Amino acid sequence: MDLCKGPHVASTGRIGPFKLLAVAGAYWRGDEKRPMLQRIYGTVWTTEDELKAYLWRREEAKKRDHRRLGVQLDLFSFHDVSPGSAFWHPKGQRIWRTLERAMLELQERRGYDEISTPILVSERLWRQSGHWDNYADNMFIVEAENQLFSLKPMNCPESTLVYRSHLRSYRDLPLRYSEYGRLHRNERSGTLSGLTRVRQFIQDDAHIYVRADQLADELEALLGEVREAYSWVGLEPRFAFATKPDKAIGDPALWERAEGLIKETLDRTGANYVVKPKDGTFYAPKIDIYIDDALGREWQMATIQVDLTMLPERFDLTYIDEEGKPQRPIAIHRAIYGSLERFIGILIEHFAGAFPLWLAPVQAVVIPIADRHLEAAAELAEVLRSRGLRVEVDGSSNRMQYKIRTAQEQKVPYMLVLGDREIEARTASPRTRAGEQQPAEGWESFADRLAAEAAARGAG
Repeated sequence: MDLCKGPHVASTGRIGPFKLLAVAGAYWRGDEKRPMLQRIYGTVWTTEDELKAYLWRREEAKKRDHRRLGVQLDLFSFHDVSPGSAFWHPKGQRIWRTLERAMLELQERRGYDEISTPILVSERLWRQSGHWDNYADNMFIVEAENQLFSLKPMNCPESTLVYRSHLRSYRDLPLRYSEYGRLHRNERSGTLSGLTRVRQFIQDDAHIYVRADQLADELEALLGEVREAYSWVGLEPRFAFATKPDKAIGDPALWERAEGLIKETLDRTGANYVVKPKDGTFYAPKIDIYIDDALGREWQMATIQVDLTMLPERFDLTYIDEEGKPQRPIAIHRAIYGSLERFIGILIEHFAGAFPLWLAPVQAVVIPIADRHLEAAAELAEVLRSRGLRVEVDGSSNRMQYKIRTAQEQKVPYMLVLGDREIEARTASPRTRAGEQQPAEGWESFADRLAAEAAARGAG
């Protein structure tokens, strides 16, 4: 039986240089209830040089695999008691919280109001939103007291209940509700893949309610938010305009209006974008954001959706205009990091675990040469911590060179070796994880320099 749609060639000798890569079992169409098949992986290229370049990237990707580095760097783990859900270790949680704080600061500048909504929600809400008919297969369903509930797969419908808690005036808009919501999606076990495909994740979500005359400015500002946030990690976003899919809800006229407003904004801002026909969500056209990582691999990241149908219409959202008449707001769904789990997984591979200083879970390690230097090492660590830096002291009995090698394997940005001479002069001779030995510097001066470097949020 031919299981592949093709195209096919009569002989591999008629194509370019190729290499067979692996053999593995795979369920027919990814369904664990279907038979197990044998899958053969291979690759073919036009020239030998292109094949070699691909094989190098492939090997480099294995070294950067976030699942391997996550264990090596003690960031997170996965356990069969909760498949597809990360157990964050202290260092991984520091990365998580550092990204969260950076985004909260950005949102504070932009006038967001943070909300929090329940994880377990009645099916009535999901039927009203349309998710029950269009997304139920991906939802975890819970029955209690003869009622059906679902662990929320997204935050969208619940924000409407916050919006409707007051009568809204045109003067109140835009309303920007942000939420770090814990979400659950019933992904098939065979599709789970470390942090990049999980069942439980947290999204830096926001729902923004605007008047039609505010939409263009708000979209332009959101594109700026994406560019700023991605600049912290040295990534350059690209944009794709995804239009109405075949399976869509709502008035076609509203879809046409929303798509027109998005295109007008993209054109006005000079954004470089491509059009992806029929790739929008079932309730809204959207702007998808893509990046290329250090190996040139493309990742889809954030999304901005312009919704005139699902939230405004189905939940009967209104505001009172200047003439005292009720009007529908436009709802913008946006996530910049997207799933924090997936975003961190991508960053681990992009940086090969060597995070920029501002994001590194441990920014410096103080290495006392002998036990008599431990007290001074703790004092230096406190000087650094007083500047808000994340510091550890390696007080183990291992030899100095072993401590340095361990810190390098943990990809710590700075190592500070402390002996009699350094303690007497109250100086530190920083050594970078790349092996560069920097000039000796006073403790206070070094702490100030590191704090300024971290505060700048450079990609390093």
